[in-house]
Amino acid sequence: MRRPSATLAALALLLPALLMVGLLFVYPLAFSLTYAFRNEVTGGWDLGNFTKAFALYGNDIALTAGVTVLSTALVGVFAIAIAGYITLGENPRSVAILKWIYRWPLFIPFVVAAQLMRTFLAKNGMLNNTLMSLGLIEPLQALSFLDWRGVVVTFVWKQLPFAALLISGAMASMDRSMIESARGLGAGRFRILMEIVLPQVLSTVWVSLILSFVTMLSALSVPMMIVAGSPTMLTVDMAWRVNSYGDYGVANALGFVSFAMSGVAAWFYLRQGLRSGGQPK
Repeated sequence: MRRPSATLAALALLLPALLMVGLLFVYPLAFSLTYAFRNEVTGGWDLGNFTKAFALYGNDIALTAGVTVLSTALVGVFAIAIAGYITLGENPRSVAILKWIYRWPLFIPFVVAAQLMRTFLAKNGMLNNTLMSLGLIEPLQALSFLDWRGVVVTFVWKQLPFAALLISGAMASMDRSMIESARGLGAGRFRILMEIVLPQVLSTVWVSLILSFVTMLSALSVPMMIVAGSPTMLTVDMAWRVNSYGDYGVANALGFVSFAMSGVAAWFYLRQGLRSGGQPK
């Protein structure tokens, strides 16, 4: 049995962290969720804020869900490909170059990434100018990608190093005897990756994708700087309702929708973890 003094010492060590989580995360979350259901006109509780939010920003809710899911899927595909090549690549120089290059966006803030993509994806930006200089397109064929496509490109470019770093670390910690045995039997790198390596690091893949999903869902600077018109993403709508109208009810209702999207992602991860026959890692 643990002594009371040891229990008190453990609680004393945990108390500062619990207070910080409670004051900075739990209390604001509870206050926001409560405020979303409050009618400021009548002083009662109803779904008026949600009705108004879906009437005004239904397209934005759909765009936010679509862009975030698509970006998360692309991050997963490219991160697995990069981590797989780092783990299974047979050219040491190429592996070293890839390790050096792919991490760059990890240290760039979202606001800087958004500004970089504005100059890269604009109609007169670096991308179109490069294509025109190579003779691949004519000046009249230049397109602006400063819309949802630009948001997807920015999200994938920014979050890819984070996911790839987690997945490649999990792959590097594997026992390589199975990989070498498969190679000895003539299996190719793609088959080894999909049938041997990936199933063993699947829990890490889900963790990286869910963390990326939540991060992209909460980003404000990227859609605000890249998407010029409407529809846009929920973070921009929330900022607009607060700064322009002082409408905290609708803003918190939109925040509740974002929280529900994050909850769906967390539920899916837990469901996959329990289905695999153990506790999710």
